[in-house]
Amino acid sequence: MKHHALPFIAALAVLLFSSCSDDDTPAAPIEIVIEGAAISPEVGGSNEPNQVYIDLSTETTTTAKRDSWDLGFYAGSEFQVIINGALYMAVAALTTTDIDAVNSTTEEVVNLQPQVAVGTYEASNAVFIDNPNGQITSTAIATIEDTDENNPVYLLNLGKEIGTTPATTGSANVSGDNRGWKKIRILKSGADYILQFANLEDTTHQEVTITKDSAYNFSYFSFTTETIVSVEPEATKWDLNFTVFTDIIEGFGSYGYADYVTNNIKANVSAYIVDTTEGTLTYDNFTLTAINPANFLNDQRGIGSTWRNGGGPSTLPSLKEDVFFVLRDTDDNYYKIKFLALTNEAGERGNPEFIYSLLQ
Repeated sequence: MKHHALPFIAALAVLLFSSCSDDDTPAAPIEIVIEGAAISPEVGGSNEPNQVYIDLSTETTTTAKRDSWDLGFYAGSEFQVIINGALYMAVAALTTTDIDAVNSTTEEVVNLQPQVAVGTYEASNAVFIDNPNGQITSTAIATIEDTDENNPVYLLNLGKEIGTTPATTGSANVSGDNRGWKKIRILKSGADYILQFANLEDTTHQEVTITKDSAYNFSYFSFTTETIVSVEPEATKWDLNFTVFTDIIEGFGSYGYADYVTNNIKANVSAYIVDTTEGTLTYDNFTLTAINPANFLNDQRGIGSTWRNGGGPSTLPSLKEDVFFVLRDTDDNYYKIKFLALTNEAGERGNPEFIYSLLQ
């Protein structure tokens, strides 16, 4: 694919100092907001192994392997825990609070395992994933209660390994082997979380304390390393996340998507789509005064998969060239965003490119 020439150059990311006082002491630095740039997120090719976080106002990119974490423990006032939808994880509550009594022959586990998965094409399985709108109180794991007896054991499907075989040209191969199962239980201890976890056949469990860090949206935990791991930037220092994602198809339940883009709803980043076929607005002529505040979505899927055509049995996914997006960032800057590429010049998926410009 031949990429478009860049219509502008990014503003200099520098710090300027205001006038010095009489004692020649410089005043506080003033950060210059990036006015526009072209970015090619390092999603990693057709297996799409990376989650890429982008802060538009500083043109900063942070990359994490999407299998580097399993659970995210919310740092806000609520006690909520998310699962890793980038790996197609799913989770279901059991009726017991005794984690050590649960195993693969437990009747509930036997009955639930075929259902607790992404892509079963059953509308009812939507309850086993976090609500894809990103609302923190709509997680598949219920709010962690003060009273221990109100916090059940959960059956956790760890989803899929990252695919390793390159996909055919224009396709994606994001899923590999099944990652297996865990049993977990989450309690509260003051302002901290207590995570209990074990393999299904274990008769004892491990326990770890997870402390909230208010600088971040979540503290992330990995069952692979059995530690807290660093994943996303600080809460107010990213706007977009390029990722594999678990969404819902109405009537068919949870479904996995490649080439997905979420906005940082936890830090009040919101976005909406502009369809240039429905009026006179274009990316080039769109200005600050054209923004319609009512269009911003209280949903992390403000961009989602709507920047591309989904393809079908005989059609490969392709770039939508007649849409662009408007985004309000964590600092109430407004940007317009247009996608330039879904693939690289060789046609390999997992190589997106977009441009953006500050509206002022």
